[in-house]
Formats: sequence, C-alpha cells, structure tokens
Amino acid sequence: MPRLTQSFEFQAQALVLRAERQRLIAGNIANADTPGFQARDMDFAATLREATGRTAPNSMPGGAMAVTNAKHLPGGEGSGQTPELLYARHAQDAVDQNTVDMDRERATFADNSVRYEATLRFINGSVRTMLDSMKSHNQG
Repeated sequence: MPRLTQSFEFQAQALVLRAERQRLIAGNIANADTPGFQARDMDFAATLREATGRTAPNSMPGGAMAVTNAKHLPGGEGSGQTPELLYARHAQDAVDQNTVDMDRERATFADNSVRYEATLRFINGSVRTMLDSMKSHNQG
C-alpha cells in the first residue's frame, strides 16, 4: 500500500506545482506591457524534488499553514509561502525594463499545459487501473 500512495503523492505534488507554474506564466503574460515588470518562473524539477522530500527544503518566510509532514508543499495560495521563484532572463533589453518575452512565455505556457494534462491522465489511468483490479471477476 505505501508504494501505491507514494505514486499518487508524487503525482499530486507534480500537479499542484504545474498549476502554480501555470499561474506564474499567466501573470507574466498579463504583465507583458507593464513597464519595469520582471518575469518570474520556477525551476520545476528542483521544486518538485524539494516538495517530495528528496532534498532539504529551503526555509520560507511567514506562513499560516502548519507543515505536519516532510512531504507537504511549503504553502499555497494566500499562505505567504511560494516555491523559490527565479527571474526569467530576457534575450534582449527592453527600453521600459520589462523582461517578459512573449514568445518564450507562450511556448512555456503551452509546454506546461501539455505536461499538466499528461499528469492528470496518468493519475486518472492509475485510479482506473486500481479500481479495475479491485473488482470481482464476476462484476466486470
């Protein structure tokens, strides 16, 4: 049973982080014309490793949520805690100091959307397989 829940926990963590990354990218796109806006992104692989307990978590400031398990994400919407965010590098300097590169943001948004959908399909397939395996041979 622990192996089964470990797989679901990992996929659930990945899904939450994909949603957070999608929110960040959407915010970058929404602020493409805001002077001085600095585009943000996260290192998804490093954040997922940290969230699943494979590395020591960074200490995060503030926090209304109690972390009762080492595998919990370091907070969420409204908690004052977010994964370590990085500033996106801009390929070309803009006069207004905005670092949003719309081509990069669109490509990243599409890639992250596909990966989010793939994670959902994996979880759905795993649940379906588990439910099918629990059915009696007479039920099905």
